[in-house]
Amino acid sequence: MNTDLIQKYNIPGPRYTSYPTVPFWDKEGIAIDDWKQSTIKSFNESNDSEGVSVYIHLPFCESLCTFCACHKRITKRHEVEEPYLETVLKEWILYCELFDSKPIIREIHLGGGTPTFFSSENLKALIDGIFESAEKHANFEFSYEGHPNHTSKEQLQTLYDLGSRRNSFGIQDYDATVQKAIHRVQSFEQVKLVNDWSREIGYTSISHDLIFGLPFQTEESIRDTIKKTIALKPDRIAYYSYAHVPWIKGVGQRGFDDNDLPKDEEKRHLYELGKQLFFDNGYIEIGMDHFALPTDSLNIALEEKKLHRNFMGYTAGKTRLMIGLGMSSISDSWYAFAQNEKSVEDYQDRVNQGEIPIFRGHLLTDKDLVIRKHILDLMCNLETEWNDGLSVSQKEHILNQLQEIKKDNLVYVEGNKLIVKEEGRMFVRNVCMAFDIRLQENKPDTRIFSTTI
Repeated sequence: MNTDLIQKYNIPGPRYTSYPTVPFWDKEGIAIDDWKQSTIKSFNESNDSEGVSVYIHLPFCESLCTFCACHKRITKRHEVEEPYLETVLKEWILYCELFDSKPIIREIHLGGGTPTFFSSENLKALIDGIFESAEKHANFEFSYEGHPNHTSKEQLQTLYDLGSRRNSFGIQDYDATVQKAIHRVQSFEQVKLVNDWSREIGYTSISHDLIFGLPFQTEESIRDTIKKTIALKPDRIAYYSYAHVPWIKGVGQRGFDDNDLPKDEEKRHLYELGKQLFFDNGYIEIGMDHFALPTDSLNIALEEKKLHRNFMGYTAGKTRLMIGLGMSSISDSWYAFAQNEKSVEDYQDRVNQGEIPIFRGHLLTDKDLVIRKHILDLMCNLETEWNDGLSVSQKEHILNQLQEIKKDNLVYVEGNKLIVKEEGRMFVRNVCMAFDIRLQENKPDTRIFSTTI
């Protein structure tokens, strides 16, 4: 681990679940008719072959986790479930009415918030309601996120019976001091229980989410957390860097002092330690921040160069069209992005008025589409190939931006191909930033991103 390089490249930067990144979407937004037309175009091009992906944001949580940067609503009132899901299904119909045929769904993912906040009956009503107006793709995948403290065996069975074979549990850390600081107290025994139930029911891919860089984390606590995780042998492990952005998320991320956080090389050491422990136990590194067993579909997609990345993270299959339903969800038609209203009330009001409830978006230019493909290739395959989409001056500009990274021996250019070296993997976001023309042309006056490392 080169601490000088970590200090050099640990700068604020995007995570690149999209390009352009949200802060650099056009300030004028996107006209609703343009959004609809881009969605129809994408649907017509890909529904019969790729199918579509559907992300459903279920924002309710019973308590606030202070590490969380997601859009959520904290409540213990479960009577909010049915009105919210009724609105989601109304929004889905608004999209279905745009199309000349039934959507063929390749992937559904329930995110949050806490999807398992919702009762089994209401989760079943949601998925059944979606498929009243849709069909399943031959390679259909259905996944969801669960809170170990709020996931019952009945919920696991219900979602399995509805077609889910993959789930993900937010673990974060097992250390008692860390759990108290982030207000996410859950025992290893409880995690083991829901993990064992999932195996017993028949889930074929179980994922655990861990975070490094949390307050009060130490080498010893990370070792213990990963040791416990490995004992349960999840098929996938997401090992995320904690994104400390209290200037964006406010009080939720101010439950501890900045001095309580591991810094720079100390934080990166926690990542490198975790990575080595995953390698020692048979996991393969997937893109950035993800690890999977050799038999998992994510690793198979990596080997076949079919790995994809979008607002849901890394996925084993690509769909051109991803429809986001629910408060704050982001949709991607490949040609445009659109984000829904970010409060439950505004979202429900717009849908109940018969409107697709977007409040901002971005229509990609031809140049955006070219840069987007390069960044996607780098994030998924750690390489990209020059093509006719870049002008000579644009290519020269990007190569100039990469000079320092090349000098530090983190990438190399071979003919028309740029390849990120293994020692450059941890700096792949910095490599992507060299391609990010919008970031370079509109350098923010205030800090809007977490650090890259």
